[in-house]
Amino acid sequence: MTDYNYSTFSTDDYDFDSVIGPVVGQKAPDFELQTVEGEIRHLLDFDGEFLVLEMGSITCPLFQSRRTLMEPVSADFSGVSSAVLYVREAHPGMVIKGHASFEDKLACASRLKDVDGETRRIFVDGFDGAAHQAYGSMPNAVFIINRHGCVVFRSEWNNPSATRKALSALLAGQEVRVKSYFRPAVPTTVFRTLSSAGKGSASDFFRGLPFLFWTNIIKRNLRLLFGRTAAVSRHTAC
Repeated sequence: MTDYNYSTFSTDDYDFDSVIGPVVGQKAPDFELQTVEGEIRHLLDFDGEFLVLEMGSITCPLFQSRRTLMEPVSADFSGVSSAVLYVREAHPGMVIKGHASFEDKLACASRLKDVDGETRRIFVDGFDGAAHQAYGSMPNAVFIINRHGCVVFRSEWNNPSATRKALSALLAGQEVRVKSYFRPAVPTTVFRTLSSAGKGSASDFFRGLPFLFWTNIIKRNLRLLFGRTAAVSRHTAC
């Protein structure tokens, strides 16, 4: 995608109706990526039984509003690693702009650690977003991947409560049948995040808000309510 790193947010930049990337029970794609510390590591080279992988950027209000619940995951669940895949800016503005180079992306990812205080390992996706697109391209998706490299939980929008319930079930050897309903970001975090991004970020966000509300809070949650979840466990192979 030549326009992967957009300079202004539009709902047209995302496919909200299709499921793209690995679904539950399928192999998670692996990539060799740089961390903010400059190490080159494989995405699926993790300690323990499970990896909780969350997509995020500093201009994504949903990601920013979930961080306080997601950062302690490794400490709260024995045998679980957690990481952030730093992707394109969800709502760029005049201060934090859409990435024009990998160096721009690395600088934003470093800010997530140094300024925002993110403590999880941060993988910086390539400039072209190959890893992000392989995982579906959503700005705040979350995946739980087991030791076999299989996706055992997936949500297009991270709901930390649902993610934690899925982890509890997996570690207890139970089947995961958790439904991860979309929940909006905390309003104070929304305004703080968009304000930090600078002029243009908030106006683009609020212009698309009616569509986002209908697509995610109503349509997506109704599909989850009446849909079935795949039965997987910690031992699922793919």
